[in-house]
Amino acid sequence: METTRKLLGEHRQEHLLKFYEELDSHFQSSLLEQISGIDFEQLDELIRSHVPARGPGGLAEPSSEIPANPSPAPILPAKPADEVSAGSYRRARQRGGELISAGRVAAFVVAGGEGTRLGFDGPKGCFGVTPIKHKSLFAVFAEQLLAAGRRYGSAIPWYVMTSQANDDATREFFADNEFFGLERRDVFFFTQGQMPVVDFSGKILLVGKGQIAFSGEGHGGCLNALHRSGALDDMSRRGIEYISYFQVDNPLNHCIDPLFIGLTDLAEADMSAKAIPKSGPMEKLGNFCMVAGKITVIEYSDLPEASARATRPDGSLVFGYGSIAIHILSRRFVERLMAGDQCSLPFHRADKKTPCIDPSGTAFKPAEPNAVKFERFIFDAMPMADNVIVLETLREEEFSPVKNATGEGSLETSTRDQVRRSARWTESAGVSVPRDADGEPSAVIEISPLLAVDAEQLAENIDPNLTIKPGQEVYLDMPSSER
Repeated sequence: METTRKLLGEHRQEHLLKFYEELDSHFQSSLLEQISGIDFEQLDELIRSHVPARGPGGLAEPSSEIPANPSPAPILPAKPADEVSAGSYRRARQRGGELISAGRVAAFVVAGGEGTRLGFDGPKGCFGVTPIKHKSLFAVFAEQLLAAGRRYGSAIPWYVMTSQANDDATREFFADNEFFGLERRDVFFFTQGQMPVVDFSGKILLVGKGQIAFSGEGHGGCLNALHRSGALDDMSRRGIEYISYFQVDNPLNHCIDPLFIGLTDLAEADMSAKAIPKSGPMEKLGNFCMVAGKITVIEYSDLPEASARATRPDGSLVFGYGSIAIHILSRRFVERLMAGDQCSLPFHRADKKTPCIDPSGTAFKPAEPNAVKFERFIFDAMPMADNVIVLETLREEEFSPVKNATGEGSLETSTRDQVRRSARWTESAGVSVPRDADGEPSAVIEISPLLAVDAEQLAENIDPNLTIKPGQEVYLDMPSSER
């Protein structure tokens, strides 16, 4: 105990033991275990670099270190511009299919979030998002992987990164749903790392008298978590070469994209990313840039507004493409980053509202940000890669996340976009879809991934005699005998 008190004194965190004597033996042991898991040397450095001192004028924001003279990154178009490019894309799609068939591709979802902002009590991945069947995000992705496995004749292992807060509930949800038809041996759960949360003076917050405030270290922490959990070793044993990375909140995501995989492989890229044209200069998406000859992402909050609003002679944005957190990572690249047993992606500061207790031990729920969380971002690995490619995708095809309870990025806008995509796929397959005066589908259509994961596959499987009427709810699925 004296060793712990001395340690905390050396790092100016003595307050963590203020209520120690009030705790029973179980909570005392738990608190000491939490303290023992903190890297105080690392934390002190982060506080020095990311948490400014309070001055006479109040809290001063730290200055962001913006790379000098960024330029726009090269982007591969969503659709090839000429026959030469079309041939390259065909070869890439074929190569991607070969890698999937050979069992060289794994899926990896970052799913540590809770559904609190959605008014949902549970892991975000358990939240129902589809317009008719209200399938969970996990179910949508699982069915895509099951369908891709059947299409290419090879099971696709799925690595699911949870958090300390939702790991048990996530595992239970998968078990209750019989893993959505996937083999249990092909689903690998592991938890992300945690970082202490500090106030604006650098003091670690307590959420209870015996409970330290921790937060996930961000999606960039997934690389350390892959290594620490043994998931990376499992991939190596299975012969996985490419990791298809995505985040849990985007039901339009194509979990396994043979074109994206094939382009990555043929370019011998360590890492790839998908980009969408930004809806406006200040859209809250990271910006793809070239810095010192390397493709990187500069966060929307870090890119100076003048740069964000800069345009070309034709009026288009100079920095016109945003990151949607969809990547391919080479397994060997991740292993190379982990050669020192720890990936050194930088931490970023995020100011958040964090419930805690005040110095008297009374619970406090802040109305404004009161805390600093330290997060890593996966895109910070790109400058460490020998080669990176960025592929444009269409917003309406692959990006409509469920992040908020209302407004843009909500369940309402995402289900709208899911129906729109289903209607386009259905029409491209030769089936008429009724539309209202504004051109919106006047029927609700949901397509099971088991029937089709893209428009081309739907054209192969849909009943050409299907009739859809206004106001109808149409769920397109494989016949039960073929599932």
